[in-house]
Amino acid sequence: MAAAAPSVQALQRATRTVPIVFANVSDPVASGFVQSLARPGGSATGFMQFEFDLSGKWLELLKQVAPDVTRAAVLRDPDVGTGTTQFAVIQAMAPLLRVEVNPVNVRDASEIRRSVEAFARSPNGGLIVTASASAVRHRDLIITLAARHKLPAVYVERAFVAAGGLISYGPDYNDQFRRTASYVDRILKGEKAADLPVQAPTKFELAINLKTAKALGLDVPPSLLAIADEVIE
Repeated sequence: MAAAAPSVQALQRATRTVPIVFANVSDPVASGFVQSLARPGGSATGFMQFEFDLSGKWLELLKQVAPDVTRAAVLRDPDVGTGTTQFAVIQAMAPLLRVEVNPVNVRDASEIRRSVEAFARSPNGGLIVTASASAVRHRDLIITLAARHKLPAVYVERAFVAAGGLISYGPDYNDQFRRTASYVDRILKGEKAADLPVQAPTKFELAINLKTAKALGLDVPPSLLAIADEVIE
């Protein structure tokens, strides 16, 4: 069993015969782990981190929690294929919500700091932090910059909100690992990984930090609070 793409890559270098069940992988086809989602065809199968349509939801949430936002910096890792795809989905949604979106690379701390500070010089801005290992690695810096420059921000996972971020929406990782166990069980009972389709998440969680919202001068809509899985006060 492997969690996230780097683990799957390491295991596939070690063996192409021992079955591998993965969780939290953004794009298993583009990464070369499986031939297709419906028919993996090799020794690996498992569960995707999310479907790319989710990326558009982050922009919707940003407008809901901060209606005055007209510009959004999208923090993504350009060296990872999913970073480009996530930005493309957000970009396609932007005209519908009348928001101008700009990509910001998250390869290193100085690049993040420089880009966010330049973006924050103009008003009515917000941030969207997409899924990447780089974003997780620089989580504290991103949250600090968002607070310093009064930028409402939407994140891909709850850990950002627990650390002081405003709002997050993403897959329930605990549920993914529970479902991964079922695939391990089926393979141990004789089924082949090649025949088990890669599955997308079925459970998502919305987390909101009201303390951060207050510091930004935002009133979170009751409709969002009503459906939140976790509200930090």
